[in-house]
Amino acid sequence: MIPYREEKRENAMCYFATEHCNKTGRYLSQTILFKYLAYLDFLSLKDIGKPALEFEYKAMVNGPVPHELYNERRNYKSRLVEFISRGNGKYIIKAKENANLDYFSKYEIEKMDELVKKYADPNKAEKENTDKICDDIHKDVRAYDVAYKKKKNSIIEYKDTFKNIFSKKECELSPIEENFLLYLH
Repeated sequence: MIPYREEKRENAMCYFATEHCNKTGRYLSQTILFKYLAYLDFLSLKDIGKPALEFEYKAMVNGPVPHELYNERRNYKSRLVEFISRGNGKYIIKAKENANLDYFSKYEIEKMDELVKKYADPNKAEKENTDKICDDIHKDVRAYDVAYKKKKNSIIEYKDTFKNIFSKKECELSPIEENFLLYLH
């Protein structure tokens, strides 16, 4: 488990809510937040061998969803962000303070910046930004695809990011795969 995991998660949500709103002039929707978080975890996993935030995700129709956060959003309490209901199970996320980036590595901050730059297009309607991030994450996150094909709404296994990782000989593993196996233990 990563140190200060809860603080890191809250600060990531705060960062995404702040930056998305600054760039688009609109509050961050729950769907885009969930994709930002999933992308950060799965890009980190793919690039360095461990997830940045360690959320547990379900393979839902619009992509990976951190299911505990999804289930708690109605009553979620944080000094950094608030989930505001817009009816019909839809929420927006509003930052209440500035994010503390000391919880993140330089790599993680760069990835968060890249995600906001790519998916918070102020010249597009929110639905267009949502559709783009959902379409892209379906293509980019192998573990999501594996889980969704097995069973809709099933738990996404981080190990499915790496093809045949447990059947490879030690000398066939990439350094990133080795890091992931160390992360598991």
